[in-house]
Amino acid sequence: MATARLDYIAPWWTYWLHNFPHFNFTFQPVDNTFRPGEASYQQSLVFLACISAAGLVLSLLLLSVYLTSVCCCRKEEEEETKRPDSCCVSWTAVITGLILCSAVGVGFYGNSQTNDGVYQLTYSLHNANHTLGGINSLVSSSLGSMEVGLQQHLDRLDEIFATRGDYVQALRFMGQMADNIIRQLTSMPELSKAKVDLSAIADQTDYVEYYRWLTYLLLLILDLVICLVAFLGLAKQSRWLLTMIMVFGVISLVLSWGSLGAGTATAVGTSDFCVSPDKFIANRTKEFLSAEVTHYYLYCSQNLPNPFQQSLTIFQRSLTTMQIQIQGLLQFSVPVFPTAERDLLGIQRLLNSTEFNLNQLTALLDCRGLHKNYLDGLMGVCYDGVEGLLYLCLFSLLSVSAFCVMLCAIPRAWTLITSRNRDYDDIDEEDPFNPQARHMAFNPSRASHVHSFCSYSSSLDSQASPHPPPQTAAILPTSEYMNQAMLFGGNPRYENVPLIGRGSPPPSYSPRMRTTYLSMTDAQIRHFGTDFQQV
Repeated sequence: MATARLDYIAPWWTYWLHNFPHFNFTFQPVDNTFRPGEASYQQSLVFLACISAAGLVLSLLLLSVYLTSVCCCRKEEEEETKRPDSCCVSWTAVITGLILCSAVGVGFYGNSQTNDGVYQLTYSLHNANHTLGGINSLVSSSLGSMEVGLQQHLDRLDEIFATRGDYVQALRFMGQMADNIIRQLTSMPELSKAKVDLSAIADQTDYVEYYRWLTYLLLLILDLVICLVAFLGLAKQSRWLLTMIMVFGVISLVLSWGSLGAGTATAVGTSDFCVSPDKFIANRTKEFLSAEVTHYYLYCSQNLPNPFQQSLTIFQRSLTTMQIQIQGLLQFSVPVFPTAERDLLGIQRLLNSTEFNLNQLTALLDCRGLHKNYLDGLMGVCYDGVEGLLYLCLFSLLSVSAFCVMLCAIPRAWTLITSRNRDYDDIDEEDPFNPQARHMAFNPSRASHVHSFCSYSSSLDSQASPHPPPQTAAILPTSEYMNQAMLFGGNPRYENVPLIGRGSPPPSYSPRMRTTYLSMTDAQIRHFGTDFQQV
Protein backbone atom coordinates (compact mmCIF):
# COMPACT_ATOMS: atom_id res chain seq x y z
CA MET A 1 0.00 0.00 0.00
CA ALA A 2 2.87 2.39 0.75
CA THR A 3 4.37 1.99 -2.72
CA ALA A 4 0.98 2.39 -4.37
CA ARG A 5 0.46 5.78 -2.73
CA LEU A 6 3.31 7.14 -4.85
CA ASP A 7 0.88 7.18 -7.76
CA TYR A 8 -1.04 10.01 -6.15
CA ILE A 9 0.31 12.54 -3.68
CA ALA A 10 -1.99 15.32 -2.61
CA PRO A 11 -0.51 18.77 -3.35
CA TRP A 12 0.61 20.98 -0.50
CA TRP A 13 -2.15 23.52 -0.99
CA THR A 14 -4.80 20.88 -0.31
CA TYR A 15 -3.22 20.17 3.08
CA TRP A 16 -3.10 23.91 3.77
CA LEU A 17 -6.78 24.31 2.96
CA HIS A 18 -7.63 21.08 4.79
CA ASN A 19 -6.20 22.56 7.99
CA PHE A 20 -8.55 25.54 7.90
CA PRO A 21 -10.69 25.62 11.07
CA HIS A 22 -14.08 23.99 10.66
CA PHE A 23 -16.88 25.34 12.87
CA ASN A 24 -20.61 24.89 12.83
CA PHE A 25 -23.16 27.63 13.44
CA THR A 26 -22.77 27.28 17.20
CA PHE A 27 -18.99 27.82 16.92
CA GLN A 28 -18.29 24.21 17.83
CA PRO A 29 -15.26 22.60 16.09
CA VAL A 30 -16.13 20.03 13.45
CA ASP A 31 -14.04 17.16 12.13
CA ASN A 32 -12.48 18.11 8.79
CA THR A 33 -13.03 14.67 7.26
CA PHE A 34 -14.91 14.94 3.98
CA ARG A 35 -18.50 14.01 4.82
CA PRO A 36 -20.79 15.95 2.47
CA GLY A 37 -23.91 14.15 3.63
CA GLU A 38 -23.67 15.25 7.27
CA ALA A 39 -25.27 18.48 8.40
CA SER A 40 -22.42 19.47 10.72
CA TYR A 41 -19.87 19.29 7.92
CA GLN A 42 -22.13 21.28 5.61
CA GLN A 43 -22.46 23.94 8.30
CA SER A 44 -18.68 24.19 8.55
CA LEU A 45 -18.41 25.02 4.84
CA VAL A 46 -21.27 27.51 5.03
CA PHE A 47 -19.52 29.08 8.01
CA LEU A 48 -16.46 29.74 5.84
CA ALA A 49 -18.67 31.41 3.26
CA CYS A 50 -20.27 33.53 6.00
CA ILE A 51 -16.84 34.95 6.85
CA SER A 52 -16.81 36.57 3.42
CA ALA A 53 -20.31 37.88 4.08
CA ALA A 54 -19.02 39.48 7.27
CA GLY A 55 -16.19 41.04 5.29
CA LEU A 56 -18.72 42.43 2.84
CA VAL A 57 -20.77 44.03 5.62
CA LEU A 58 -17.64 45.49 7.21
CA SER A 59 -16.34 46.94 3.94
CA LEU A 60 -19.70 48.48 3.09
CA LEU A 61 -19.91 49.98 6.58
CA LEU A 62 -16.43 51.51 6.33
CA LEU A 63 -17.17 52.84 2.85
CA SER A 64 -20.40 54.38 4.08
CA VAL A 65 -18.60 56.11 6.94
CA TYR A 66 -15.88 57.39 4.63
CA LEU A 67 -18.28 58.66 1.96
CA THR A 68 -20.43 60.33 4.62
CA SER A 69 -17.40 62.08 6.06
CA VAL A 70 -16.33 63.23 2.60
CA CYS A 71 -19.76 64.60 1.74
CA CYS A 72 -20.58 66.22 5.09
CA CYS A 73 -17.21 67.38 6.35
CA ARG A 74 -15.71 68.63 3.09
CA LYS A 75 -14.12 72.07 3.29
CA GLU A 76 -13.27 74.57 0.60
CA GLU A 77 -9.79 73.80 -0.70
CA GLU A 78 -7.32 76.51 -1.49
CA GLU A 79 -5.65 76.89 -4.84
CA GLU A 80 -2.34 75.52 -3.59
CA THR A 81 -3.88 72.28 -2.44
CA LYS A 82 -5.66 71.43 -5.68
CA ARG A 83 -2.71 70.25 -7.67
CA PRO A 84 -1.40 67.72 -5.11
CA ASP A 85 -4.94 66.32 -4.72
CA SER A 86 -5.28 66.00 -8.50
CA CYS A 87 -1.97 64.20 -8.70
CA CYS A 88 -3.00 61.90 -5.85
CA VAL A 89 -6.28 61.04 -7.56
CA SER A 90 -4.48 60.38 -10.84
CA TRP A 91 -1.97 58.03 -9.25
CA THR A 92 -4.72 56.31 -7.29
CA ALA A 93 -6.66 55.74 -10.51
CA VAL A 94 -3.58 54.34 -12.24
CA ILE A 95 -2.73 51.98 -9.38
CA THR A 96 -6.35 50.87 -9.05
CA GLY A 97 -6.54 50.19 -12.78
CA LEU A 98 -3.36 48.12 -12.67
CA ILE A 99 -4.63 46.10 -9.70
CA LEU A 100 -7.99 45.50 -11.35
CA CYS A 101 -6.44 44.51 -14.68
CA SER A 102 -4.09 42.14 -12.85
CA ALA A 103 -7.05 40.69 -10.98
CA VAL A 104 -8.92 40.11 -14.23
CA GLY A 105 -5.88 38.35 -15.71
CA VAL A 106 -5.56 36.14 -12.64
CA GLY A 107 -9.28 35.44 -12.78
CA PHE A 108 -9.21 34.35 -16.40
CA TYR A 109 -6.33 31.99 -15.68
CA GLY A 110 -8.00 30.56 -12.58
CA ASN A 111 -11.32 30.12 -14.36
CA SER A 112 -9.65 28.26 -17.22
CA GLN A 113 -7.56 26.15 -14.84
CA THR A 114 -10.59 25.15 -12.79
CA ASN A 115 -12.55 24.31 -15.93
CA ASP A 116 -9.70 22.12 -17.19
CA GLY A 117 -9.55 20.25 -13.88
CA VAL A 118 -13.29 19.67 -13.75
CA TYR A 119 -13.30 18.57 -17.39
CA GLN A 120 -10.57 16.03 -16.63
CA LEU A 121 -12.60 14.77 -13.68
CA THR A 122 -15.81 14.38 -15.68
CA TYR A 123 -13.91 12.80 -18.58
CA SER A 124 -12.44 10.21 -16.19
CA LEU A 125 -15.85 9.58 -14.66
CA HIS A 126 -17.37 9.00 -18.08
CA ASN A 127 -14.56 6.61 -19.01
CA ALA A 128 -14.98 4.68 -15.75
CA ASN A 129 -18.73 4.66 -16.30
CA HIS A 130 -18.17 3.25 -19.80
CA THR A 131 -15.93 0.52 -18.37
CA LEU A 132 -18.44 -0.45 -15.70
CA GLY A 133 -21.22 -0.44 -18.27
CA GLY A 134 -19.18 -2.74 -20.49
CA ILE A 135 -18.61 -5.14 -17.59
CA ASN A 136 -22.32 -5.25 -16.76
CA SER A 137 -23.19 -5.74 -20.43
CA LEU A 138 -20.75 -8.64 -20.85
CA VAL A 139 -21.91 -10.34 -17.67
CA SER A 140 -25.58 -9.99 -18.66
CA SER A 141 -24.90 -11.28 -22.19
CA SER A 142 -22.98 -14.31 -20.92
CA LEU A 143 -25.67 -15.13 -18.37
CA GLY A 144 -28.35 -14.91 -21.02
CA SER A 145 -26.42 -17.21 -23.33
CA MET A 146 -25.91 -19.84 -20.65
CA GLU A 147 -29.36 -19.70 -19.08
CA VAL A 148 -31.55 -19.38 -22.18
CA GLY A 149 -29.73 -20.10 -25.41
CA LEU A 150 -27.67 -23.06 -24.26
CA GLN A 151 -30.54 -24.62 -22.33
CA GLN A 152 -32.82 -24.58 -25.40
CA HIS A 153 -30.22 -26.41 -27.50
CA LEU A 154 -29.59 -28.95 -24.74
CA ASP A 155 -33.33 -29.72 -24.38
CA ARG A 156 -33.70 -30.44 -28.12
CA LEU A 157 -30.53 -32.56 -28.20
CA ASP A 158 -31.78 -34.51 -25.18
CA GLU A 159 -34.83 -35.57 -27.21
CA ILE A 160 -32.70 -36.44 -30.23
CA PHE A 161 -30.16 -38.47 -28.22
CA ALA A 162 -32.80 -40.21 -26.09
CA THR A 163 -31.77 -43.65 -27.42
CA ARG A 164 -28.06 -43.08 -26.77
CA GLY A 165 -27.20 -42.98 -23.10
CA ASP A 166 -23.57 -41.92 -23.62
CA TYR A 167 -24.60 -38.90 -25.64
CA VAL A 168 -27.22 -38.02 -23.04
CA GLN A 169 -24.54 -38.29 -20.35
CA ALA A 170 -22.34 -35.84 -22.32
CA LEU A 171 -25.25 -33.41 -22.48
CA ARG A 172 -25.75 -33.70 -18.71
CA PHE A 173 -22.06 -32.92 -18.16
CA MET A 174 -22.29 -29.85 -20.39
CA GLY A 175 -25.24 -28.68 -18.34
CA GLN A 176 -23.16 -28.95 -15.20
CA MET A 177 -20.38 -26.87 -16.80
CA ALA A 178 -22.96 -24.25 -17.80
CA ASP A 179 -24.21 -24.13 -14.19
CA ASN A 180 -20.64 -23.53 -13.02
CA ILE A 181 -20.32 -20.60 -15.42
CA ILE A 182 -23.65 -19.16 -14.25
CA ARG A 183 -22.59 -19.42 -10.60
CA GLN A 184 -19.32 -17.62 -11.27
CA LEU A 185 -21.03 -14.85 -13.18
CA THR A 186 -23.69 -14.30 -10.53
CA SER A 187 -21.07 -14.28 -7.77
CA MET A 188 -19.38 -11.28 -9.33
CA PRO A 189 -20.18 -7.98 -7.61
CA GLU A 190 -23.07 -6.00 -9.01
CA LEU A 191 -21.50 -2.94 -10.57
CA SER A 192 -24.67 -1.36 -11.88
CA LYS A 193 -25.00 0.68 -8.68
CA ALA A 194 -21.52 2.12 -9.15
CA LYS A 195 -22.34 2.82 -12.78
CA VAL A 196 -25.44 4.77 -11.82
CA ASP A 197 -23.52 6.75 -9.17
CA LEU A 198 -20.72 7.72 -11.55
CA SER A 199 -23.15 8.72 -14.26
CA ALA A 200 -25.14 10.92 -11.89
CA ILE A 201 -22.00 12.53 -10.47
CA ALA A 202 -20.59 13.23 -13.93
CA ASP A 203 -23.82 14.76 -15.24
CA GLN A 204 -24.34 16.93 -12.15
CA THR A 205 -20.71 18.07 -12.20
CA ASP A 206 -20.95 19.05 -15.87
CA TYR A 207 -24.11 21.03 -15.20
CA VAL A 208 -22.72 22.91 -12.19
CA GLU A 209 -19.37 23.58 -13.86
CA TYR A 210 -20.94 25.13 -16.94
CA TYR A 211 -22.85 27.72 -14.95
CA ARG A 212 -19.89 28.32 -12.62
CA TRP A 213 -17.59 29.01 -15.59
CA LEU A 214 -20.19 31.25 -17.23
CA THR A 215 -20.79 33.21 -14.02
CA TYR A 216 -17.11 33.90 -13.48
CA LEU A 217 -16.69 34.85 -17.12
CA LEU A 218 -19.46 37.45 -16.88
CA LEU A 219 -18.00 38.76 -13.62
CA LEU A 220 -14.57 39.14 -15.20
CA ILE A 221 -16.02 40.98 -18.18
CA LEU A 222 -18.01 43.25 -15.86
CA ASP A 223 -14.88 44.16 -13.87
CA LEU A 224 -12.96 44.88 -17.05
CA VAL A 225 -15.73 47.08 -18.43
CA ILE A 226 -15.95 48.99 -15.13
CA CYS A 227 -12.20 49.62 -15.23
CA LEU A 228 -12.33 50.95 -18.79
CA VAL A 229 -15.38 53.13 -18.16
CA ALA A 230 -13.76 54.54 -15.00
CA PHE A 231 -10.73 55.63 -17.00
CA LEU A 232 -13.02 57.11 -19.63
CA GLY A 233 -14.97 59.05 -17.02
CA LEU A 234 -11.78 60.46 -15.50
CA ALA A 235 -10.39 61.37 -18.91
CA LYS A 236 -13.59 63.11 -20.02
CA GLN A 237 -14.23 64.47 -16.51
CA SER A 238 -17.79 63.18 -16.80
CA ARG A 239 -19.67 63.22 -13.53
CA TRP A 240 -22.51 61.00 -14.73
CA LEU A 241 -20.02 58.34 -15.83
CA LEU A 242 -18.41 58.46 -12.40
CA THR A 243 -21.84 58.16 -10.79
CA MET A 244 -22.59 55.09 -12.86
CA ILE A 245 -19.20 53.63 -11.91
CA MET A 246 -20.04 54.17 -8.25
CA VAL A 247 -23.25 52.16 -8.61
CA PHE A 248 -21.69 49.32 -10.59
CA GLY A 249 -18.63 49.39 -8.35
CA VAL A 250 -20.78 48.62 -5.32
CA ILE A 251 -22.48 45.80 -7.24
CA SER A 252 -19.12 44.34 -8.28
CA LEU A 253 -17.87 44.66 -4.71
CA VAL A 254 -20.80 42.57 -3.49
CA LEU A 255 -20.26 40.00 -6.25
CA SER A 256 -16.53 39.81 -5.52
CA TRP A 257 -17.14 39.12 -1.83
CA GLY A 258 -19.73 36.51 -2.77
CA SER A 259 -17.37 34.78 -5.21
CA LEU A 260 -14.66 34.81 -2.54
CA GLY A 261 -16.92 33.05 -0.05
CA ALA A 262 -18.14 30.48 -2.55
CA GLY A 263 -14.63 29.84 -3.87
CA THR A 264 -13.18 29.44 -0.39
CA ALA A 265 -15.86 27.00 0.75
CA THR A 266 -15.53 24.96 -2.45
CA ALA A 267 -11.74 24.88 -2.26
CA VAL A 268 -11.74 23.76 1.39
CA GLY A 269 -14.36 21.07 0.78
CA THR A 270 -12.51 19.75 -2.28
CA SER A 271 -9.23 19.74 -0.36
CA ASP A 272 -10.85 17.72 2.43
CA PHE A 273 -11.67 15.11 -0.21
CA CYS A 274 -8.26 15.26 -1.91
CA VAL A 275 -6.34 14.66 1.30
CA SER A 276 -7.93 11.20 1.80
CA PRO A 277 -10.05 10.22 -1.22
CA ASP A 278 -9.69 6.48 -0.68
CA LYS A 279 -11.45 6.57 2.66
CA PHE A 280 -14.42 8.45 1.26
CA ILE A 281 -14.78 6.13 -1.76
CA ALA A 282 -14.50 3.01 0.42
CA ASN A 283 -17.30 4.30 2.65
CA ARG A 284 -19.53 5.12 -0.31
CA THR A 285 -19.07 1.75 -2.04
CA LYS A 286 -19.22 -0.58 0.94
CA GLU A 287 -22.93 -1.17 0.38
CA PHE A 288 -22.47 -2.92 -3.00
CA LEU A 289 -18.73 -3.69 -3.21
CA SER A 290 -16.60 -5.72 -0.87
CA ALA A 291 -13.59 -4.12 0.78
CA GLU A 292 -11.30 -6.47 -1.17
CA VAL A 293 -12.64 -5.30 -4.54
CA THR A 294 -12.52 -1.64 -3.57
CA HIS A 295 -8.98 -1.99 -2.28
CA TYR A 296 -7.95 -3.74 -5.48
CA TYR A 297 -9.12 -0.91 -7.72
CA LEU A 298 -8.01 1.96 -5.47
CA TYR A 299 -4.40 0.79 -5.16
CA CYS A 300 -3.92 -1.63 -8.08
CA SER A 301 -0.66 -3.07 -6.84
CA GLN A 302 1.02 -6.11 -8.32
CA ASN A 303 1.19 -7.57 -4.84
CA LEU A 304 -2.58 -7.48 -4.51
CA PRO A 305 -4.47 -10.56 -5.75
CA ASN A 306 -7.19 -10.16 -8.32
CA PRO A 307 -10.49 -10.87 -6.53
CA PHE A 308 -12.01 -12.05 -9.83
CA GLN A 309 -9.20 -14.38 -10.79
CA GLN A 310 -10.74 -17.55 -9.34
CA SER A 311 -14.14 -16.92 -10.94
CA LEU A 312 -12.56 -16.16 -14.30
CA THR A 313 -10.42 -19.30 -14.10
CA ILE A 314 -13.41 -21.53 -13.40
CA PHE A 315 -15.30 -19.76 -16.18
CA GLN A 316 -12.49 -20.44 -18.64
CA ARG A 317 -12.06 -24.09 -17.66
CA SER A 318 -15.78 -24.85 -17.83
CA LEU A 319 -16.03 -23.18 -21.21
CA THR A 320 -13.05 -25.15 -22.54
CA THR A 321 -14.55 -28.41 -21.30
CA MET A 322 -17.83 -27.66 -23.04
CA GLN A 323 -16.05 -26.89 -26.30
CA ILE A 324 -14.26 -30.25 -26.14
CA GLN A 325 -17.56 -32.05 -25.58
CA ILE A 326 -19.19 -30.32 -28.55
CA GLN A 327 -16.28 -31.20 -30.80
CA GLY A 328 -16.65 -34.90 -29.85
CA LEU A 329 -20.42 -34.90 -30.41
CA LEU A 330 -20.02 -33.25 -33.81
CA GLN A 331 -17.52 -35.90 -34.82
CA PHE A 332 -19.35 -39.02 -33.64
CA SER A 333 -23.06 -38.23 -33.29
CA VAL A 334 -23.78 -36.36 -36.51
CA PRO A 335 -23.30 -39.41 -38.78
CA VAL A 336 -25.83 -41.25 -36.65
CA PHE A 337 -28.17 -38.34 -35.84
CA PRO A 338 -27.98 -35.83 -38.70
CA THR A 339 -30.79 -33.71 -37.22
CA ALA A 340 -28.59 -32.95 -34.21
CA GLU A 341 -26.04 -31.07 -36.33
CA ARG A 342 -27.96 -27.81 -36.30
CA ASP A 343 -28.21 -27.62 -32.49
CA LEU A 344 -24.62 -28.75 -32.01
CA LEU A 345 -23.38 -25.99 -34.35
CA GLY A 346 -25.60 -23.52 -32.51
CA ILE A 347 -24.01 -24.52 -29.20
CA GLN A 348 -20.56 -24.16 -30.75
CA ARG A 349 -21.28 -20.62 -31.97
CA LEU A 350 -22.71 -19.71 -28.57
CA LEU A 351 -19.59 -21.01 -26.79
CA ASN A 352 -17.32 -19.09 -29.16
CA SER A 353 -19.18 -15.81 -28.49
CA THR A 354 -19.09 -16.52 -24.76
CA GLU A 355 -15.34 -17.06 -24.96
CA PHE A 356 -14.97 -13.72 -26.72
CA ASN A 357 -17.02 -12.09 -23.95
CA LEU A 358 -14.82 -13.77 -21.38
CA ASN A 359 -11.66 -12.28 -22.89
CA GLN A 360 -13.19 -8.81 -22.93
CA LEU A 361 -14.48 -9.25 -19.40
CA THR A 362 -11.04 -10.27 -18.19
CA ALA A 363 -9.52 -7.14 -19.72
CA LEU A 364 -12.16 -4.81 -18.29
CA LEU A 365 -11.98 -6.33 -14.82
CA ASP A 366 -8.26 -5.67 -14.66
CA CYS A 367 -7.52 -2.87 -12.21
CA ARG A 368 -5.23 -0.86 -14.47
CA GLY A 369 -7.97 0.72 -16.57
CA LEU A 370 -10.23 1.87 -13.73
CA HIS A 371 -7.26 2.83 -11.57
CA LYS A 372 -5.95 5.09 -14.34
CA ASN A 373 -9.33 6.77 -14.59
CA TYR A 374 -9.30 7.18 -10.83
CA LEU A 375 -5.87 8.82 -10.83
CA ASP A 376 -6.73 11.08 -13.77
CA GLY A 377 -9.81 12.30 -11.98
CA LEU A 378 -7.86 12.99 -8.78
CA MET A 379 -5.14 14.83 -10.67
CA GLY A 380 -7.71 16.95 -12.43
CA VAL A 381 -9.77 18.00 -9.43
CA CYS A 382 -7.02 18.16 -6.79
CA TYR A 383 -4.27 19.77 -8.84
CA ASP A 384 -5.81 21.88 -11.62
CA GLY A 385 -9.22 22.29 -9.99
CA VAL A 386 -8.13 23.40 -6.51
CA GLU A 387 -5.28 25.47 -7.94
CA GLY A 388 -7.75 27.28 -10.18
CA LEU A 389 -10.04 27.92 -7.21
CA LEU A 390 -7.13 29.48 -5.33
CA TYR A 391 -6.45 31.81 -8.26
CA LEU A 392 -10.13 32.72 -8.35
CA CYS A 393 -10.00 33.53 -4.63
CA LEU A 394 -6.96 35.72 -5.31
CA PHE A 395 -8.90 37.42 -8.09
CA SER A 396 -11.75 38.11 -5.67
CA LEU A 397 -9.39 39.58 -3.07
CA LEU A 398 -7.70 41.85 -5.63
CA SER A 399 -11.08 42.93 -6.99
CA VAL A 400 -12.34 43.76 -3.51
CA SER A 401 -9.24 45.84 -2.81
CA ALA A 402 -9.42 47.63 -6.16
CA PHE A 403 -13.11 48.47 -5.86
CA CYS A 404 -12.72 49.72 -2.30
CA VAL A 405 -9.95 52.08 -3.40
CA MET A 406 -11.96 53.10 -6.45
CA LEU A 407 -15.05 53.91 -4.40
CA CYS A 408 -12.90 56.01 -2.07
CA ALA A 409 -11.16 57.88 -4.92
CA ILE A 410 -14.20 58.71 -7.05
CA PRO A 411 -15.61 61.31 -4.57
CA ARG A 412 -12.24 63.06 -4.66
CA ALA A 413 -12.31 63.07 -8.45
CA TRP A 414 -15.88 64.40 -8.32
CA THR A 415 -14.72 67.26 -6.07
CA LEU A 416 -11.88 68.17 -8.41
CA ILE A 417 -14.13 68.17 -11.46
CA THR A 418 -16.70 70.33 -9.66
CA SER A 419 -14.04 72.83 -8.52
CA ARG A 420 -12.61 73.10 -12.02
CA ASN A 421 -16.03 73.77 -13.50
CA ARG A 422 -16.61 76.43 -10.86
CA ASP A 423 -13.29 78.09 -11.67
CA TYR A 424 -14.19 78.20 -15.35
CA ASP A 425 -17.52 79.79 -14.55
CA ASP A 426 -15.79 82.53 -12.52
CA ILE A 427 -13.81 83.92 -15.51
CA ASP A 428 -14.52 87.66 -16.13
CA GLU A 429 -16.21 88.15 -19.47
CA GLU A 430 -14.87 91.73 -19.64
CA ASP A 431 -11.30 90.50 -19.52
CA PRO A 432 -9.71 91.57 -22.86
CA PHE A 433 -7.43 88.53 -22.73
CA ASN A 434 -10.42 86.15 -22.48
CA PRO A 435 -11.07 84.56 -25.91
CA GLN A 436 -14.77 84.45 -25.14
CA ALA A 437 -14.82 88.20 -24.44
CA ARG A 438 -13.15 88.99 -27.76
CA HIS A 439 -15.62 86.77 -29.52
CA MET A 440 -18.57 88.52 -27.85
CA ALA A 441 -17.10 91.94 -28.71
CA PHE A 442 -17.22 91.13 -32.37
CA ASN A 443 -20.39 92.39 -34.08
CA PRO A 444 -20.93 91.15 -37.65
CA SER A 445 -23.11 94.20 -38.54
CA ARG A 446 -20.29 96.50 -37.51
CA ALA A 447 -17.58 94.45 -39.09
CA SER A 448 -19.33 94.57 -42.43
CA HIS A 449 -18.60 98.30 -42.61
CA VAL A 450 -14.88 97.97 -41.92
CA HIS A 451 -12.66 98.51 -44.92
CA SER A 452 -9.06 97.61 -44.71
CA PHE A 453 -6.30 99.19 -46.59
CA CYS A 454 -6.25 96.12 -48.83
CA SER A 455 -9.87 96.58 -49.84
CA TYR A 456 -9.21 100.09 -51.07
CA SER A 457 -5.99 99.23 -52.80
CA SER A 458 -7.65 96.41 -54.70
CA SER A 459 -10.52 98.57 -55.93
CA LEU A 460 -8.75 101.72 -57.17
CA ASP A 461 -10.47 101.71 -60.53
CA SER A 462 -13.94 101.03 -59.20
CA GLN A 463 -14.34 103.94 -56.82
CA ALA A 464 -16.88 106.48 -58.10
CA SER A 465 -16.15 109.28 -55.66
CA PRO A 466 -12.70 110.56 -54.79
CA HIS A 467 -13.90 111.22 -51.22
CA PRO A 468 -15.48 108.08 -49.78
CA PRO A 469 -17.25 108.47 -46.46
CA PRO A 470 -15.07 108.03 -43.39
CA GLN A 471 -15.23 104.65 -41.68
CA THR A 472 -15.17 103.77 -38.05
CA ALA A 473 -12.49 101.34 -36.96
CA ALA A 474 -13.68 98.25 -35.24
CA ILE A 475 -12.13 95.38 -33.53
CA LEU A 476 -11.91 92.51 -35.96
CA PRO A 477 -12.36 88.95 -34.85
CA THR A 478 -9.28 86.81 -34.64
CA SER A 479 -10.19 84.64 -37.65
CA GLU A 480 -10.74 87.66 -39.93
CA TYR A 481 -7.62 89.32 -38.62
CA MET A 482 -5.51 86.28 -39.44
CA ASN A 483 -7.09 85.79 -42.84
CA GLN A 484 -6.42 89.37 -43.87
CA ALA A 485 -2.93 89.21 -42.48
CA MET A 486 -2.22 86.24 -44.74
CA LEU A 487 -3.12 88.37 -47.76
CA PHE A 488 -0.09 90.57 -47.17
CA GLY A 489 3.04 88.58 -47.66
CA GLY A 490 1.49 85.37 -46.34
CA ASN A 491 2.86 86.10 -42.85
CA PRO A 492 0.49 86.85 -39.99
CA ARG A 493 3.10 88.87 -38.13
CA TYR A 494 2.45 91.85 -40.40
CA GLU A 495 -0.66 93.84 -39.64
CA ASN A 496 -2.92 94.79 -42.49
CA VAL A 497 -5.22 97.20 -40.60
CA PRO A 498 -3.73 100.50 -39.43
CA LEU A 499 -4.22 101.04 -35.72
CA ILE A 500 -6.21 104.27 -36.24
CA GLY A 501 -7.18 106.06 -33.12
CA ARG A 502 -5.94 103.39 -30.76
CA GLY A 503 -2.94 105.15 -29.37
CA SER A 504 -0.89 102.06 -30.13
CA PRO A 505 2.70 101.97 -31.32
CA PRO A 506 3.24 102.30 -35.08
CA PRO A 507 2.53 99.04 -36.85
CA SER A 508 4.98 97.11 -38.94
CA TYR A 509 4.04 96.72 -42.57
CA SER A 510 5.03 94.12 -45.09
CA PRO A 511 7.06 95.07 -48.21
CA ARG A 512 3.98 94.55 -50.36
CA MET A 513 1.94 97.02 -48.28
CA ARG A 514 4.76 99.58 -48.55
CA THR A 515 4.82 99.28 -52.34
CA THR A 516 1.06 99.65 -52.51
CA TYR A 517 1.20 102.77 -50.33
CA LEU A 518 3.83 104.44 -52.50
CA SER A 519 1.61 103.90 -55.56
CA MET A 520 -1.39 105.65 -53.99
CA THR A 521 -2.89 108.79 -55.53
CA ASP A 522 -3.32 112.09 -53.78
CA ALA A 523 -7.05 111.52 -53.42
CA GLN A 524 -6.46 108.27 -51.56
CA ILE A 525 -3.85 109.93 -49.35
CA ARG A 526 -6.36 112.61 -48.42
CA HIS A 527 -8.92 109.88 -47.65
CA PHE A 528 -6.69 107.91 -45.27
CA GLY A 529 -5.20 110.98 -43.74
CA THR A 530 -1.77 111.16 -42.25
CA ASP A 531 -1.88 107.81 -40.50
CA PHE A 532 0.53 106.29 -42.97
CA GLN A 533 3.06 109.13 -42.98
CA GLN A 534 5.24 107.11 -40.63
CA VAL A 535 5.93 104.41 -43.21
